[in-house]
Amino acid sequence: MTDDQQAESVEEPDAAEAEEPEDVEADAEEVEEESGLQQGDFVRIAYTMRTIPEEDDEEGMVVDTTDVEVAEEADIDTDEYEFEPRIIILGEGHVFEAVDEALVGSEPGDSGTVTIPAAEAFGEVDEDEIRTVSASKIDEDDRYPGAQVQVDGEQGRIETIIGGRARVNFNHPLAGEDLEYDYEVLEVIDDRTEKAKGLLGLYLQQTPELWIQTDEVEEEVEVESDDEDEDAEPEYETETVEKETLYIEATPQMTMNQQWLFSKQQIAQDVMNRLDLDRVIVQETIDGMGGMMGGMGGMMGGMGGAAPEDIEDAMDDVDLDDVDVDADEIAEELDADLDEE
Repeated sequence: MTDDQQAESVEEPDAAEAEEPEDVEADAEEVEEESGLQQGDFVRIAYTMRTIPEEDDEEGMVVDTTDVEVAEEADIDTDEYEFEPRIIILGEGHVFEAVDEALVGSEPGDSGTVTIPAAEAFGEVDEDEIRTVSASKIDEDDRYPGAQVQVDGEQGRIETIIGGRARVNFNHPLAGEDLEYDYEVLEVIDDRTEKAKGLLGLYLQQTPELWIQTDEVEEEVEVESDDEDEDAEPEYETETVEKETLYIEATPQMTMNQQWLFSKQQIAQDVMNRLDLDRVIVQETIDGMGGMMGGMGGMMGGMGGAAPEDIEDAMDDVDLDDVDVDADEIAEELDADLDEE
């Protein structure tokens, strides 16, 4: 072996050793990048979003919050919505993209503030969306500056109104506003029932009572046949299968919710896909008013069409020794009721 060959054989192991730390370092970086919250994770967060005021000594307007005390201070109606920490899914557009990016890699207990420019929030103000319309298109009770109105199917806000013309701003009410988003990561959600509550909460702004259970259901299953005749009728047999079922106890508020009324099939399908469920069953309970009132209502309703003399004749057939009532008194009361009508 020549001197050059010997030198090369000595150098090769050194080169391999030099590369090894780089690989280890790359693996470490990869592990570090994947730690903490990741896209697709269900996470419960508390947050408050405000506009950023132009003056430093002013406080921004509360746009959204999970804190009931903050909502009350901002004069937000606390009866209409549930103010409590919410479950979101990272990467699904449930929060602004800048907030999503801040949450990736974080851990429960972490908190922070994200500034969202107007262009990435509700957009900049578009001057073309501020238009003059005929005041006749606006209800008389809403013809004043600041009123929220519907004109030709568009939602807008009246800026000025003079005579028969109104200047209406059809931009989003928060267009042109930079936002400040304060958040705290509370916990990662792994339980499927809690995930279901979070999903329905996102859709409906409320969380009905619900639970998940495994049901045994009988189904008609097609049986494979050895018959080579393509026109042969398929054969079926009854088979018991297990189905993962989400039960939802519907409330009056839920059944009247516009989002649920028009999109319940899509909502249920999304929940089933995300939580690996087979079906969703929505239950509605209607409480009665009591058997006695129902029975009396039917009885009195049947008597309502009878004339007083008919009632007296009917009462004559009753053995009053067995009944502690005064037939003449009842007939007189009914006569008086009819005279009043």
